[in-house]
Amino acid sequence: MADIQIVREFPVSPERLFRAVTEQAEVLNWWGHDGMTIPVKQLDFTREGPWFSEMFGQDGTRYKLSGQVTHVTPPRSVGFTWGWHDAEDQRGPESHVTFTIEAAGDGSRLIVDHRELPSDEVAGRHEIGWAGGPLKRLERYLAG
Repeated sequence: MADIQIVREFPVSPERLFRAVTEQAEVLNWWGHDGMTIPVKQLDFTREGPWFSEMFGQDGTRYKLSGQVTHVTPPRSVGFTWGWHDAEDQRGPESHVTFTIEAAGDGSRLIVDHRELPSDEVAGRHEIGWAGGPLKRLERYLAG
């Protein structure tokens, strides 16, 4: 098993950042990578229970994820399980993501812990994925 941690700072209050990473209307502004569409989703991280997203890249490639929101502690943290689906819609190995939010100067800090990934290789791909897509998009969205 492998874990990754990514830390980013934002020029918004912890309360504002928490809304941005938990409320579906806000999550849709940064979830996925540039150019993706998300026609099928349940991305409400404000309460415990199931979540899922089915995204399509510009080339039509389908990416499906699902899991369970395991805890919500406003405005400090939210945790959820994470599993990719294959082309036959079989869910692969499950990992766990926690977003922790802290005050940082005049803004806030987001700590993304993605734990229990099946290998170092998969962890490396997820680190590149989080940093190069959703977190960059979240930075742009909150700079808005």
